[in-house]
Amino acid sequence: MSELIPSYFTADWRTRRLACPCGWEGDSRAMAMELHDQVTDYACPQCGNLLMIVPHPSLDDVRQAAAEGHPEAIEQLAIIQDALQRFPAGHDPAP
Repeated sequence: MSELIPSYFTADWRTRRLACPCGWEGDSRAMAMELHDQVTDYACPQCGNLLMIVPHPSLDDVRQAAAEGHPEAIEQLAIIQDALQRFPAGHDPAP
């Protein structure tokens, strides 16, 4: 059964070691990753069994995690704020 991570900003999900019924063990960095609109799936690299599902953060999630001091969220929020300033809604950046 796959593990559903409650938030992208959950501590240690990248390094959490999971075991697959086929005998493989490892963390997300060694798993096969499949990107979807709302989540990223992580599967066993040996047999393809789905082991972990991580939701993509919304802008509100990033803001909340940044306000709580999460270092990655702080970095992401700075990038997002810069992009929003450089490319305001309704502005076409194409020449």
